[in-house]
Amino acid sequence: MAAEPTPEILAAFEAAKGFMPVVEGLALYDAATGAAKLGLPLLEVGTYCGRSTILLADVARQAGTVAVTVDHHRGSEEQQPGWEYHDETVVDSEVGRMDTLPTFRRTLHKAGLEEHVVAVVGRSPQVAKVWGGQLGLVFIDGGHTDEHATNDYEGWAPKVAPGGLLVIHDVFPNPEDGGQAPYRIYLRALESGDFEEVSVTDSLRVLRRVG
Repeated sequence: MAAEPTPEILAAFEAAKGFMPVVEGLALYDAATGAAKLGLPLLEVGTYCGRSTILLADVARQAGTVAVTVDHHRGSEEQQPGWEYHDETVVDSEVGRMDTLPTFRRTLHKAGLEEHVVAVVGRSPQVAKVWGGQLGLVFIDGGHTDEHATNDYEGWAPKVAPGGLLVIHDVFPNPEDGGQAPYRIYLRALESGDFEEVSVTDSLRVLRRVG
């Protein structure tokens, strides 16, 4: 039977700003629950306002580990002014740039999960270079350009422990459905021989490190 969040956690997830549909969130929660049995941190690339962080943090709380979430909090390409996913409520009026960090902190506070999360404010490649340990799960949901997706994959996939999971969001085989950068790193992971596919839920792909 798939692991599912409590109604309270699911309600907090649905109330948070973000773009992950519930069905994909449930798949992420189930994957994280399995990965957490390794006793290692669960890491997310691309925090935004903390919608998916709630799910990883709740799993980490139950497993006695921690969720780590990495983001510069200035928004990815599609969240900038003039683009489809821009939200004026998360713009810092003083500097005139996106700043999702305050909203993220409120999200965790409302969900009662602050103590189970380590929030790293920085750019993914820089953080990956100084991260030395293995991870039970890496969830890639950051920038969707080839440069950013490739950097996320190259920086973090090698840190997934044997038996751990690599989860990639917004994987669209059909270009008409969405950008192709996440799809390309998904293919790269499979072609590497280091990962095998565990599940597919809409645009969410779950892969396990073999060996």
